[in-house]
Amino acid sequence: QVQLVESGGGLVQAGGSLRLSCAASGRTFSFYGMGWFRQAPGKEREFVAAINWNGRNTYYADSVKGRFSISRNNAKNTVYLQMNSLKPEDTAVYYCAAKTGSIYYTATGDYTYWGQGTQVAVSS
Repeated sequence: QVQLVESGGGLVQAGGSLRLSCAASGRTFSFYGMGWFRQAPGKEREFVAAINWNGRNTYYADSVKGRFSISRNNAKNTVYLQMNSLKPEDTAVYYCAAKTGSIYYTATGDYTYWGQGTQVAVSS
């Protein structure tokens, strides 16, 4: 089992920045690829970004490429999502998730463990 707890969400104006954190406990964090997903009201959960077990490979949804950056610190069992140039359409609950296997498979079903989510709201 891996337990995931997100933090860092909040309300920010368009153009602003937020940094989300996801703290992991349980089984060895460095075994897992990590991803961030988001879900806006009335919409399906969608992939945002992923990072492989050692941090050397990352992958982003087109909608956030160039604005968001995913990173991890295996010594701290934490993965981060730096979000810059935020837009109102980035408003959603953001979830972190853990998986084995390739980070290029981005369906929610490819991920085994999920956090409870943190709310991000971007005002115009």
